[in-house]
Amino acid sequence: IPSAASWHEMLCHQPSPQADPKGSEIQSFEVCVGVCREFSGLERNVLFSPGKEQEDVVVPTSGGRYDVQLRRRRRVAVYWEEEAAEVRRCTWFYKGDKDNKFIPYSESFSEELEEAYMIAVTLGEWKKKLESPNREVIILHNPKLMVHYHPVASSDDWVSTPTEQGRPRTVKRGVENIAVEIPSGEPLQIDHLVFVVHGIGPACDIRFRSIVQCVNDFRNVSLSMLQAHFKKAQEQQQVGRVEFLPVNWHSSLHSTGVDVDLERITLPSINRLRHFINDTILDVFFYNSSTYCQTIVDTVASEMNRLHRLFLQRNPHFKGGVSIAGHSLGSLILFDLLTNQKLDPLWICSQGSRTASSTGGTEGVKEILKKLELSEYCDLFEKEKMDRQALFLCTEKNLKEMGIPLGPRMKILHYISSRTETKVSNLAIPLSQVSANYPQLNYKPTIFFAFGSPIGMFLTVRGVKRIDPNYSLPTCKGFFNIYHPFDPVAYRIEPMIVPDLEFEPMLLPHHKGRKRMHLELKEGLTRMSVDLKNNLLGSLRVAWQSFTRSPVPALEAASTEAEGEAEAGPEKQPDTKAEEPPAAVKEESPLINVGRLNGGNRIDYVLQEKPIESFNEYLFALQGHLCYWESEDTVLLVLKEIYQTQGITLDQPLPGSQ
Repeated sequence: IPSAASWHEMLCHQPSPQADPKGSEIQSFEVCVGVCREFSGLERNVLFSPGKEQEDVVVPTSGGRYDVQLRRRRRVAVYWEEEAAEVRRCTWFYKGDKDNKFIPYSESFSEELEEAYMIAVTLGEWKKKLESPNREVIILHNPKLMVHYHPVASSDDWVSTPTEQGRPRTVKRGVENIAVEIPSGEPLQIDHLVFVVHGIGPACDIRFRSIVQCVNDFRNVSLSMLQAHFKKAQEQQQVGRVEFLPVNWHSSLHSTGVDVDLERITLPSINRLRHFINDTILDVFFYNSSTYCQTIVDTVASEMNRLHRLFLQRNPHFKGGVSIAGHSLGSLILFDLLTNQKLDPLWICSQGSRTASSTGGTEGVKEILKKLELSEYCDLFEKEKMDRQALFLCTEKNLKEMGIPLGPRMKILHYISSRTETKVSNLAIPLSQVSANYPQLNYKPTIFFAFGSPIGMFLTVRGVKRIDPNYSLPTCKGFFNIYHPFDPVAYRIEPMIVPDLEFEPMLLPHHKGRKRMHLELKEGLTRMSVDLKNNLLGSLRVAWQSFTRSPVPALEAASTEAEGEAEAGPEKQPDTKAEEPPAAVKEESPLINVGRLNGGNRIDYVLQEKPIESFNEYLFALQGHLCYWESEDTVLLVLKEIYQTQGITLDQPLPGSQ
């Protein structure tokens, strides 16, 4: 929940000039704290129109994620549970003690200050003293000098009265002379919706913030990345923004009463550590329990479906796609959900027809019938114009109507079922060792992003040694596994698809368009050491050959040496290549086939560590697992892939990106 100070930074005003009896003009300001910075022109007309009943006005703010109830003077969250925050409309502010932020007085006391100010201006009588509800003194010396004094009690607390002692604070009327930048708010156009699922525990980063606060940071970074890298598309009104909504499952899991059961058996020693383990680490064990796994997957799926319905209700003109993102254990939950989504029958047929002969679908059916020793029925299938795709849609009733006897029918149906299981269930069966009924989503995600994900480790523990290169998520075409190089929880996916080939992950480009300086220096030093080593070995080899060479004529020796070096060159080439810098530092070859899990594109993407992180990997391991919420490189990859599905690219392609 935003602090009071952060609310008071966000100000707006609507001046209404009033005539001063002395001829000067006085500005009367109406200031909405934390609300009006988001208002459009139409909303301002609704709020400040004279005949509008304010008790009926509910104004959406913060991109539609909050509603402001003007009569109750509070702001409530729309998509998640959050304590309502106070909203003030006032004209008077004072500067806080700990910082330079101006804080508004309460509306009732602001009215008293405004009344005293107007009397002083009208009658020309200043040096007015007012006592605030906290027994603090405000003195109006003149229109430009108004101060606020802390009360200082005398020795006798029973008869103490406020005095003007203590450090005075500046008092301001309106925001005209307050140096505050009022943000213009978020773009109204929403191009894409992303649901973000958290990992273990209620805290999602090293500052122990909730998923709502971390997703707020992620969203703010995305807005800055859009302005920096999609400026041309914004100017052409092709790009608005991407909405990120958090999905919380931890509170639902721990509201089942399991915490009470754990409390009974928890030892009293090291209480804080045990409480932390019960609240965070045990979430991994809960997910591997059939009872609580069902609770978790039901919560995640139902919450995403609820958010999707509510979002469409509040944004009826939304035509964009939906993607999902998961951090840590949240990515595993989403992966299991996606692998257990029901398949479209047409998709199954397309999988079966991928291996059909290029000469036509009917010949594919002939091959199948010949394989099943049923060639005598080829004419019947040709008469019915039955191709391979239609064959995989056939039921026993269809085959019976075609006049095929029982025996051949059983052979054909067995072949269809075996091929479908091979194509579709090659990976899905071992993934779901935890017995659970996985619910279905109301939409088909465009892309699945995994941040710091242990999916690869869990698949290996479940007994999956290899992912079929032809496998893809049933309802989701894209999959990106993004991780920090020092993240202790993250594991790769690509080696499970291509186990016989060793290659490095894709190095995620820096959002400013180049590698970090320390990585470039490391790459240069590595290349220099390899070159020095190769030159030294070459010199030693030439010296040794000249020392051990038998006495022959000079021309013959020279030709023999040249031929020997020419033959030795290719043989030594693999050794020199083995000493070259890692492939992650170089541009990745696009020829690597990592299967269809991400549509044939690369899956594993590694972030560039910061210079300070390279000094000690263990020291920054925890930070590496929690760094994704404020990572510009991560956010930029998410935006790039989302908008690429809409045919919108970056203003300037980043080096090393696909």
